[in-house]
Amino acid sequence: MQEFKITYFFDEEHYIRRFIHTDSMEGAQKLVQNERDHYVSFTDSRGIYHELHTGKVRVVQVSEYHREDKNKKDKKP
Repeated sequence: MQEFKITYFFDEEHYIRRFIHTDSMEGAQKLVQNERDHYVSFTDSRGIYHELHTGKVRVVQVSEYHREDKNKKDKKP
């Protein structure tokens, strides 16, 4: 499974991000297309619950996400 970041832009300053796990970019795109003009609900990484109507979003951006381990420290040999 790969992780993908979906960003819903309402205008130039306001957006909401959502992270999903699926097998491919095509799978992520298909999910976004199937949700078009519907309500979606999710909890973001801060624990905040969101419901939004995708028909009210101006731009949806999908990209593969490579999460970095924040607990990992640079170790020099």
